[in-house]
Amino acid sequence: MEIIPHRHPFLLIDRVLELEPGRRVVAVKNVSMNEPVFQGHYPGNPIFPGVLILEAMAQAGAVAVLSQPEFAGKVPLFAGIDDARFRRPVLPGDQLRLEVEMVAMRRGLGVGKGMAYVGDELKAEATLKFALVDAATPEPAR
Repeated sequence: MEIIPHRHPFLLIDRVLELEPGRRVVAVKNVSMNEPVFQGHYPGNPIFPGVLILEAMAQAGAVAVLSQPEFAGKVPLFAGIDDARFRRPVLPGDQLRLEVEMVAMRRGLGVGKGMAYVGDELKAEATLKFALVDAATPEPAR
C-alpha cells in the first residue's frame, strides 16, 4: 500500500483486488479480534466501528485516485461524508470488501461512492468527498 500515505496502525486496507486508476477499486480489510479498537468497542461484544469502515472506504478510494500519475505524492483529506448508512455490524473474523467508484473529480476535489460488504451482504455505504493537497500545504491541489 505504498501508494497511499497511511501506515500501521491506521492503514485499514490489507489488499487491493481490482484497480481501474481514477475510476474504481475493490480492496479488502480483514477484521481481526487483535484490532486495538476492540479493547474498548465493545468489551465482550466487539463491533468494528462505523467510522473506521468509512475510513477504510476512503483509503481504498485514495488508492484509485493516487494511482494516477498526476496525483502521485498528494495527500487525500476528507471534505465530507454524505448519505452514510450502516446496515449490519462488522465483527471480528469478517473480511470486509470495500468497493469505491469515483463519480466526480475536478481541480483536486473529488467524490466517490463507497460500499462495504461481508460476503454478499451490504454492511455500509456512503458518498465520500475529498480534497487532494500537497504533503506540505493544507490547500487543495489545483
